[in-house]
Amino acid sequence: MTKTIVGRHKVGDIDAWLKGHQERIDIFAPAVSSFKTFQDTDDPKSVVLVMEVTDLEKLVSIINSPDNQDLKNKHTVLEPVTISIPVEL
Repeated sequence: MTKTIVGRHKVGDIDAWLKGHQERIDIFAPAVSSFKTFQDTDDPKSVVLVMEVTDLEKLVSIINSPDNQDLKNKHTVLEPVTISIPVEL
């Protein structure tokens, strides 16, 4: 079962980040079935991913893994990376 979640963070260089799209697909593949990419209208260095997540724990471990720091640096990802989950109403 998938869950829709939202991930948000800022980037240092939006062009470098956008060029990393395929690498994001590849790195998130073990935990995410698909995602859509958004950019804030009032801040071009603020990005949002709306993801269909198959394994939230795995996704969090991918995002937080020191093994992926070089990729974050290449894509100019700025911390913090905020993840929001659905709220049951």
